[in-house]
Amino acid sequence: MLKKSWVPLVVTAGLVGTLIAPQYGFALSESQRIQQEINQLKKMKSATQQKANDTEKQINQVQQEKQQTANDITAILGQIDATNQKLNVLNEQVSSVTTSLKENAQQLEEAEARIVSRDQMLRSRLRLMYMNGVVSYADVLLSSTSFSDFLDRLQALKSIVAQDKEILEANKRDKAVIADKRVVIEKQLAEVKNLYAQAAAVKADLVVKEKEKEVKIASLSQKEKELEDISEEVQQQLVQVAKQEAEKQRALQQAKAAENAKKSKTPAAPAYTYGGGKFGYPLPRVVQMSSDFGTRSDPITGRKATHSGIDLPSPNGTDIFAAEDGVVIVASWWSGYGNCVVIDHGKGVWTLYGHIRNDGIVVEKGDTVKRGQKIAEVGSTGRSTGNHLHFEVRIDGDPVDPKPYLR
Repeated sequence: MLKKSWVPLVVTAGLVGTLIAPQYGFALSESQRIQQEINQLKKMKSATQQKANDTEKQINQVQQEKQQTANDITAILGQIDATNQKLNVLNEQVSSVTTSLKENAQQLEEAEARIVSRDQMLRSRLRLMYMNGVVSYADVLLSSTSFSDFLDRLQALKSIVAQDKEILEANKRDKAVIADKRVVIEKQLAEVKNLYAQAAAVKADLVVKEKEKEVKIASLSQKEKELEDISEEVQQQLVQVAKQEAEKQRALQQAKAAENAKKSKTPAAPAYTYGGGKFGYPLPRVVQMSSDFGTRSDPITGRKATHSGIDLPSPNGTDIFAAEDGVVIVASWWSGYGNCVVIDHGKGVWTLYGHIRNDGIVVEKGDTVKRGQKIAEVGSTGRSTGNHLHFEVRIDGDPVDPKPYLR
C-alpha cells in the first residue's frame, strides 16, 4: 500500500514539475529579451550621442573654415586695396606726364610754326630783291638827294639790318627750343610707355586677385552678407576728396565759361543743370533691389550697419548710365566701393555708382556728362559678393534715400 500510495505522489510531482519548469523558463527568456532591448537602447543612445558629437565637430569645422575664408577675403581685399592704390598712383603719373607731353608738343609745334613764318618772310624779301635787282646798302645811301634824306635812309637801313638780325636770332632760339623739346618729348614718351606697361602688369595682378576673391566669396553662404557693408570711414574719405574735386571742377567750369564768352558771343551750355525732379534710371531696365537704403541688422552677428544706397543686381558688363547732367568728380577705384564714379549735378546734389567692373569706367574726372550717357559697366569690385550696381544719392555729401529720385 505504501508503494502504491507513492505512485500518485510521484506522478503528481512530475506533472507539477512539468508545469513549473516552463513558467520559470519563460520568465528568464522575457528578462533576457528586456535586457537585450535595454542594451540595444544604450547602444542607440551611444551612437546618437556620437553622431551628435560628430555633427558638432563638423559644425565647428565649418565655422572655422568660414572664419578662415572670411579672413582670407579680408586679406585679399587688403591686397586689392594696395594694388588699386598703386594703380591710382600710376594713373596719376600717366595723366601728369601726358599733360606735360601735350604741352611740350604744343610748344614744339608753335616754335616750328614761328620758324616757318620767319622763313617765309625772308624768302619773300629775297624773291623781291631778285625781281627788282640787287641793290647794295651803299647804293641806297649814295643815291640820297640831301643830307636829311641820307640820314633817313641810314636809319631805315639800320632798322632793316636789326630786324633781319632779330629774325635770325629768333630762329636760332626756336631751333634750340625744338631740339630740347624733341629730347624731352622722346623721354616722356618712353616714360609714358613704361608707366602703361607697369599699369598693365598691376591690372593683370588685380584681375588675379579679384578672381581669387570671387572664388573665396563663392564658398561662403548668404550669411556673410556683411562683407558688403562699406565703413563710415571709407565713405567720409570719399566725400572729402569728392568735395575738393567738385570745387576744383566748378572753378574750371566757370573759367571755361568765361573764356568761351570772350571768344564767342554764344555762351557754352552750363554743365550743372539739375533743378529738381526725377533722375533717369541708371540701368537699361528696372530691376528688383537686392538691398535697400537704411540701417540693417546682420542675421548672425546682429551688428547694425547703415547701407548708404540701394543695390541693383545686374549681369557683369551691363551698361550704367548717368542719372542726370553733371560733371564727373570721381572716376577711379575707391576701397570698399571698388571702382566707382561720382557725378556732381550742381546745388550740392551728387550721384554715386559703385562696384564697377575692372576697366569698366568709360568717363574721366572732369568730363561733362549728359543724362542717359553711358559712364560705366556693372561689376563686383570692392566689398561685393555678386554683380550689382550700388547707387547712391548724396546731398551736400550726406546720403539720402535714392528711391524717391527714381520713382
